[in-house]
Amino acid sequence: MGGALMDGVSPGTIGRLTCHCLAVETARHGVVLVDTGLGMRDMLRPTGRLPWLNSALLRFRYDPERSMLRHLTRLGLHPRDVRHIVMTHLDFDHAGGLVDFPQATVHLMQAEAQVARAREGVLGRARYRPVQWGDTQRWRTYGEGDLGDWYGLGAVRQLDGLPQGFALVPLPGHSAGHAGVAVETPRGWLLHAGDTYFNRAEIHAEPPHCPPGSAAYEAAMAWSGPLVRAQQRRVRMQARAPDAPVMVFCTHDPVEFVALSAWTDGQQATAAAAAA
Repeated sequence: MGGALMDGVSPGTIGRLTCHCLAVETARHGVVLVDTGLGMRDMLRPTGRLPWLNSALLRFRYDPERSMLRHLTRLGLHPRDVRHIVMTHLDFDHAGGLVDFPQATVHLMQAEAQVARAREGVLGRARYRPVQWGDTQRWRTYGEGDLGDWYGLGAVRQLDGLPQGFALVPLPGHSAGHAGVAVETPRGWLLHAGDTYFNRAEIHAEPPHCPPGSAAYEAAMAWSGPLVRAQQRRVRMQARAPDAPVMVFCTHDPVEFVALSAWTDGQQATAAAAAA
């Protein structure tokens, strides 16, 4: 809904937002997901699994073919191939597919696990949906004592069972335990900033700004508005730093999604040529 008022680019009255997740195939640690988006059960039976008001405002496309499970199936992968899931946070539009991969270890910040289990207030009950999570005994949580340095930001550099090329970067604000997830690639680091920002213009434009529809939803879902703005400043500095080989993107911006899809396709083509 909202056209350019929501995403900054779409003509007419229909805006387009994404739920940008990653699937990283590793040599020895199976497939690692960064977030899961809506799950198969959310697509087939959303009533009771998703908050009705958010669903009505965002008008999700309930297409099972768009689930992470189906995406991986088309790549010839099985749910058991997913051995790890690293979460930016546990909002319903990020964690819906957790139950689709029951054998995976789920990595997240301890603060996020605590507030998700508590589900305090109207916002807490809306955003956190335990029916999506599956067995929470597989959660591996990280606290302040686990933090080291990653390009000037505090980060969990060693996630249990994963190689050094993954990091959890605490960016609380959107939620109490919200984090970015950094992934090292042959062409440098990616930082999936989750919902630290909703639109690329908040980070890359001067002056920073956000389409009013996205700005309103971003504010409504924020656990702490001042912290959201503080984290945006930190990510903005990271994205603009000439000496930091980091490509930053968020969950919901459709232009960033298209750009990263093209970047990923190019990287896969380069790897295939090198292997030939």
